[in-house]
Amino acid sequence: MRLIALLLSAALLAPAQGVIQEAPKPFDAWLSDVIADARARGFSEELLNDTLVGLQPLPRVVERDRSQTEFTRTLDRYFRALATPRIIRLGRQHATQDRTLLRSIQTTYGVPPSIVLAIWAIESHYGEFTGATPVFQALATLAWEPRRSDFFRGELFKALTIVSGGYIDAKTMTGSWAGAMGQPQFMPSSYLEHAVDFDKDGLRDIWRSTPDALASIASYLNDYGWTAGQAWGREVTITADAREKIRDIPMRTTGCTATRMMTERRPLNSWGERGVRLKSGGALPGSDIPASLVETGGRSFLVYPNYDALLGYNCAHLYALSVAMLADTLQ
Repeated sequence: MRLIALLLSAALLAPAQGVIQEAPKPFDAWLSDVIADARARGFSEELLNDTLVGLQPLPRVVERDRSQTEFTRTLDRYFRALATPRIIRLGRQHATQDRTLLRSIQTTYGVPPSIVLAIWAIESHYGEFTGATPVFQALATLAWEPRRSDFFRGELFKALTIVSGGYIDAKTMTGSWAGAMGQPQFMPSSYLEHAVDFDKDGLRDIWRSTPDALASIASYLNDYGWTAGQAWGREVTITADAREKIRDIPMRTTGCTATRMMTERRPLNSWGERGVRLKSGGALPGSDIPASLVETGGRSFLVYPNYDALLGYNCAHLYALSVAMLADTLQ
């Protein structure tokens, strides 16, 4: 689920232990300020009455947000929890049943069916679990909380923009406890930037339309630089001798947190010359494709530029590697 993105980054977004949090303003007073702000932004009174007026915070949202745990599981355990036999079986069924749609999406956006299916599986179990929490109530609750109020306040206004644009009725706009919506589990800003009307019915319906949902996943990755025909990367083996030879390759210094936990890119040939091998122990293929080293849970991967697009969907190596490995399983 798109909720996973928030869970995986919770430890990085949360304040350090011992930092005193500002007490939130009384919710009714806070909500009055938000409604005034929304009115000043040009949203209609009818829309505000339908979406914000009379809202109350959801205690369970506050509880979930405050009790998020750091993900200390290894990649192996994390992947096994997501890529269950049922998920793999259903993914292969969808690969057959939705072959024509997936090929059309690949032609349009360059993203292969296996990657789209893997994200669809991890985000919402192929659309089975999209969340039943009212999005405006969830976003308002989190925007009222001071921990990440600026981010969620912005998402609240984006949600108003979605309803005012006629994309979905406010009462049926549901999602996760964190406000992530539909089968791809998009936050409202992601919906506005990346969702597409692939079935050409006039709506970007990521809740009920499988063509719109799957194409929106591919659109998102395409917007983040996915290159058609390029793999995501591969698992490798690094011997003690090879590790000495790669010590001079620095880590990246820009991008999201996960990006800064991987090395700068070097041509695949260069990694091979330094002794990095395939997982099987064989030689790396001869190629000048740029590759970065990612290591987690005792495993090593050389990842290519398309992997950065997966991090654009969710800046966490456990997530991106799980998508990639599940996609390999579904090919």
